[in-house]
Amino acid sequence: MKRTKDQLPVTGPILALDLGEKLVGAAISDERFITTKRLPPLKRSSWKKLLQDIRKLVERFDAQTIVVGLPLRLDGSEGEAAKNVRRLASNLARSVVLPVYLQDERLTSFAATENLKAEGMKPEDIPALVDGEAAATILRDFLVTDQERMRVVYDDNKNQDTTDE
Repeated sequence: MKRTKDQLPVTGPILALDLGEKLVGAAISDERFITTKRLPPLKRSSWKKLLQDIRKLVERFDAQTIVVGLPLRLDGSEGEAAKNVRRLASNLARSVVLPVYLQDERLTSFAATENLKAEGMKPEDIPALVDGEAAATILRDFLVTDQERMRVVYDDNKNQDTTDE
């Protein structure tokens, strides 16, 4: 993937997604990036149904940007899961008229579980909330990161994906 510096400002609200194998965690920011709210997870089924569910969230919250968690290995390298997420993020960028970004999501599930425990959630309630909290963690990391942002761009002329950083 070609990487170039992204010059566009990020606008909100931002919808964050944590693409799991069975569930997709979701979270939303307010338009000024002051608060984040975890949302109920989306069930992962066909691409068409997932896209429909994402579009409903975009419309419901008037999202202006989408951030997708990129599951890198602890050493920062990409495995099969990261390649699959890049492919889905590319499909999403082609299917919506919003900017789509990738955000390193290493250790977000662990952080999400710890956040939920700190909120006083009962251990039996945590599994139902962890996907949304992981998406909220991805969103918070995206908002405060010092790293250059990775924007997913699909170039129809070259029929390939590029990632702006």
